[in-house]
Amino acid sequence: MTPAPEREAPVTRRGSGTVAATGTSTPAVRATARLVAEADGRGGTALPVLAGDGPLALRRTRGAVGEASVTVVGAMSAPLGGDRIALEVTAGPDARLRVGSAAATIALPGRAAGPAYYEIRLTVADGATLHWLPEPLISAHGSELLMTTRVELAPTARLVLREEQILGRTGESPGRLISRLTVRRAGRPLLDQELAHGPGAPGWDGGAVLGGHRAVGQLLVVDPAYDSRPITPRALAETAVLTPLTGPAALATAVAPDALHLRRALDAAAAAVG
Repeated sequence: MTPAPEREAPVTRRGSGTVAATGTSTPAVRATARLVAEADGRGGTALPVLAGDGPLALRRTRGAVGEASVTVVGAMSAPLGGDRIALEVTAGPDARLRVGSAAATIALPGRAAGPAYYEIRLTVADGATLHWLPEPLISAHGSELLMTTRVELAPTARLVLREEQILGRTGESPGRLISRLTVRRAGRPLLDQELAHGPGAPGWDGGAVLGGHRAVGQLLVVDPAYDSRPITPRALAETAVLTPLTGPAALATAVAPDALHLRRALDAAAAAVG
């Protein structure tokens, strides 16, 4: 989320990661936003819970027929060092939910000690569909972010999840970024992976990992239809591949020189899986 309004404390203000000249450190933020979608019984999807918190403001936006659409809007600069923010999303039985963000999320250094933590928890019930399609996460120089995404899927749930990470803004080296994605379907592990980039991460910029690229991402699609129509593994581009997973699921992974080329590769993956 790009910097928007400043967050206010009793004696300091925090806008774009700086602190007013008061000699006092900006306090870290603790916040949890919650979103619940439920089928309304008339072919649509209602949002009985839409509760933003701290830097995470939630706005209902126009979606397709029968689908609820929510955009996450940055209400202040976040995550900064020391912050602990979380977003909990639940799609109830037969609900159809699409979640995106208004702009990229930028991990920035802060005055508070320690890394920032950002946890995303997604739960998708039987017959429900969740499209989780946020804009990229940018790891700015000097930042340190530990990000976790945990997904719980019912046996007949469907998920489309996109993750994009941009390592450093234009002309700068990245901060330290550790991200972990765990997905469970019907109580069993489907995917569990961790990526580490930036200072302190061994070999992250070598030929076996990014090879000098500064954008990395993936598209995960979990769909019961793949039981009868499995995905064929194939290369999508020079630095992007599509792989079937036992689940049933398909995972596209890509590296690219920048955000634009990364999005193009993942859009090609989305078209390939249908």
